[in-house]
Amino acid sequence: MLELDDLARRYGDTVALDGLSMAIPAGEVVGFVGPNGAGKTTAMRIALGVLEPDRGEVRWRDQPVTRDVQRGFGYMPEERGLYPKMRVDRHLRYLAALHGRPPADAKRAAGRWIERLGLGERSEQRVEELSLGNQQRVQLAAALAHDPEVLILDEPFSGLDPIGAEVMSEVLFERAKAGAAVVFSSHQLELVERICERVSIVDDGRIVASGRVEELRTARSEPRLRVELEGASDGWLDGVPGARRAGGDGRAVLVELHGGADDQQLLDAARRAGRVVSFAPARPTLAELFREVVGR
Repeated sequence: MLELDDLARRYGDTVALDGLSMAIPAGEVVGFVGPNGAGKTTAMRIALGVLEPDRGEVRWRDQPVTRDVQRGFGYMPEERGLYPKMRVDRHLRYLAALHGRPPADAKRAAGRWIERLGLGERSEQRVEELSLGNQQRVQLAAALAHDPEVLILDEPFSGLDPIGAEVMSEVLFERAKAGAAVVFSSHQLELVERICERVSIVDDGRIVASGRVEELRTARSEPRLRVELEGASDGWLDGVPGARRAGGDGRAVLVELHGGADDQQLLDAARRAGRVVSFAPARPTLAELFREVVGR
């Protein structure tokens, strides 16, 4: 498990991290989400040893991380971290060697990831000649070329088309299945929800919600139901104690129940109002959970 424990970091008067703690278990893909400026990149850079915390500790396998340990981590930055004039194959071999791989191992690793990420026809091209999506694939290959046990990725899906995003997702699953701890940040919450079982939400430098997505759904304060009716007037909810309209999609209304309101009373009122086409619990999306805990 990779653990970030009580991390604090300031930039002058700006508080970037304020006691942030989170855990990334080996064998899992964890989503790390939050508004712009919430502290995601700062936390990642501290985990990698690029920045030093003002307070707190980073641990891997229950031991404080050292420079040698951090050297074995894989990192994919949000900004392009590639040499534009280098050819793809040479670039990956060079970066694998920087992580301590012998030349023969570095060559094999570069070839393996070039093929796995669909870059075979572009291995002799310069990085600057590639599309942004293919540069993103090269950047992932660079993070993987030394087979890291910890993989930290900052907005890895940025600029990828659906096929590229699918390939990226498969690779992250494969690395987790092989025993790596994988954490990535993203603003694409529907994608995080699809890929990750576990998520940590950060705001103002603190973790404001963390756990498996299903646990976060269960812990939400008020239940919601999606009710679809035919022939009902707009005011049919008015007589149901504790029921409040929370949205709708044109065909159905989303009803939130407050203060232990009875869903059977809601169903009875719906039946009186018209023909009930659908009456079912509404599973909140990760985007809805995010808005609730962040508050904006």
